[in-house]
Amino acid sequence: MSKRVVIGLSGGVDSSVAAYLLLEQGYEVIAIFMRNWVDDEVIISEECPWIEDSNDALLVAEKLGIPFHVIDFSEEYKERIVNYMFREYEAGRTPNPDILCNREIKFDLFLKKALQLDADYVATGHYCLKTTELVDNKEIHHLIAGRDKNKDQSYFLCQISQEQLSRALFPIGHLEKSEVRKIAAAQDLITADKKDSQGLCFIGKVRLPDFLQQQLKPKEGNIVEILATHEMYQKDWSSSDVKYLAQPFVYQESDGKVIGQHQGAHYFTVGQRKGLGVGGYPLPLFIIGTDTQSNTVYVGLGEDHPGLNRKALRIPKAAVHWLQENLKLNSGEQLECKARIRYRQSLQECKLQMEDDGLYVIFKNYQKGIAAGQFAACYLGEELIGSGVIA
Repeated sequence: MSKRVVIGLSGGVDSSVAAYLLLEQGYEVIAIFMRNWVDDEVIISEECPWIEDSNDALLVAEKLGIPFHVIDFSEEYKERIVNYMFREYEAGRTPNPDILCNREIKFDLFLKKALQLDADYVATGHYCLKTTELVDNKEIHHLIAGRDKNKDQSYFLCQISQEQLSRALFPIGHLEKSEVRKIAAAQDLITADKKDSQGLCFIGKVRLPDFLQQQLKPKEGNIVEILATHEMYQKDWSSSDVKYLAQPFVYQESDGKVIGQHQGAHYFTVGQRKGLGVGGYPLPLFIIGTDTQSNTVYVGLGEDHPGLNRKALRIPKAAVHWLQENLKLNSGEQLECKARIRYRQSLQECKLQMEDDGLYVIFKNYQKGIAAGQFAACYLGEELIGSGVIA
């Protein structure tokens, strides 16, 4: 009897080809389109309308001859993902809704729905791989980077658990994007030439200020420039004190000079350089810090500004997530590995050090735009081993 797989059919080429490959491998396949957003007012028109996507998903399912269902998770999505975004921006942090979307929606709500349909697995169109080995008569699952290094999406799955991974299939992880499109064209799938979706998971490309203004109202505040020569930047990066190294810079208005106004510190994130509305400088101004309590945005001149570049970060102990228990570090232990703090960033050499108050990541080279709220994901070779939210 064939194993049953429920696939999240999004209306894009990746999940379409994933569904086709599962059929070719002999699985019984059921397609589900997840409707997670209902407010079209903040979407940039025609970028990722859910109605068009659901229609394309239906046409693909009909072409492949598989059952098709639509499930509405919009209330849960608002509660678990959208409200999280508002809270993080309001606190002056940089959220990653796509990572939470995978943990909370695709591999929680969607997985539970699939199990109700007696599924053995769920499948997605992610560019990543899973391997499994037997250790002491127990299956251990490994999350591996996708073969297409330009599309590798393992970072977005950095928060899923062993249990969730045990039920996951990634049928296109061994393929390049160009190969996926060739397969779609050969099977005459309507999504073969469809553009990749952009923007928030399941929402599409949104006007972020409009999106945030649904709950976070505009409020005028100061833009303060901090000079690169400020004494706070005289940090000894050769120090062995990881807590000292990971301490973020804390700014006050008296540290610099006011050069303009903004409409709300909660609309900006560290590393951002667009949307400030301040000109007349020889180099771009980058946001190096925000204070949502005083409603102040701090900026530095040029991408080499020391306020924008740090070598260490801390993940609070409660926010550390390991994909395997046997890889978990105990207090005082260290591990040489690689890490990234954003999607598509090349893996950076680093050292992990576990302390009583959390996991410290000390990089070999300076990292631009380390921001509270971001997810740092750690790798051994091609395998993602753990992650956490930056303090």
